[in-house]
Amino acid sequence: MATRTNPLQFIQQVRAEVAKVVWPTRREVLLTTVMVFIMATLTAIFFFLVDWIIRSGLQLLLNVVG
Repeated sequence: MATRTNPLQFIQQVRAEVAKVVWPTRREVLLTTVMVFIMATLTAIFFFLVDWIIRSGLQLLLNVVG
């Protein structure tokens, strides 16, 4: 069973761990944000095209059969 830590020790441990965090620079955040928007746009375009191709194919098939 885990031993309980008193609140003061807990806060000290949290501060020690937060001090180890390497925060990204403003430039890194900006670049990754732009990359996410680009990838989301490309994904949306891809699925739009796949949907359009499937829809067109089904309409063509149904018009030939019907």
